[in-house]
Amino acid sequence: MTAAGGPDGSSACCRLERTTPISLTHVLMIDDDVALTDSLRRLLAMDGLRLDAVHRAEEGLTRALEGRHAIVILDIMLPDGDGRQILRRIRQASEVPVIMLTARGDDKDRIQGLEAGADDYLPKPFNPRELVARIRAVLKRGRPPAMPAAALTIDGLTLRTHTRKVTLNNETIDVTGAEFDILLLLVQSAGQIITREKLAQFALGRDLGAFDRSIDNHVSNLRKKLGPLPDDGERIRSVRGSGYLYAGELIVESA
Repeated sequence: MTAAGGPDGSSACCRLERTTPISLTHVLMIDDDVALTDSLRRLLAMDGLRLDAVHRAEEGLTRALEGRHAIVILDIMLPDGDGRQILRRIRQASEVPVIMLTARGDDKDRIQGLEAGADDYLPKPFNPRELVARIRAVLKRGRPPAMPAAALTIDGLTLRTHTRKVTLNNETIDVTGAEFDILLLLVQSAGQIITREKLAQFALGRDLGAFDRSIDNHVSNLRKKLGPLPDDGERIRSVRGSGYLYAGELIVESA
């Protein structure tokens, strides 16, 4: 892999209207490692998934915004650009799930990827079967579950469960799919401790590894986006050795 940093491109002015149907079996991979994408294409085909590979940043961005793919696998290091910048530009126009591929052990890259809107990340080198499992988990998570409540409101924060939208004091808060699911589980269980493991299963569809900080990184992003409670207290509190809890009194609106 060759690392190169590219300048941030121009931003999209609005969210794109989808003009082509999404196939739940189509995966887009933006990575300059041709041998890797070729081998993954064969592996994913055995799992009923079709992999379209693009090896340059700008072409990858164009393909990602076409709306044809159910998920995007995006390498952070591309020969003609920075994957984090490409992710930010994708997020300006699309909510397609994105799994970032990062350098092993580089927490900075992972955190920046999540802050830019990644749904999950996988460090290189990785087991191809793990990538398939994470793709499956993200696609499964993206299916709208049956929920009895139309909206959950707590201290000015509202989660619309059918549209998966978040507002705070009537202002829209942009969150990723994983962030929404973490917030949903915490708000649904306001005042109760939810373990990191349960959050990972619910929001990421997988178990946490020994040194996996993905849930903590997502919670950190949510704290930045939501800010403190009106009394300056923390909305999402850490309970050392146990997990997280959302502080406040929940109001449920029926469907």
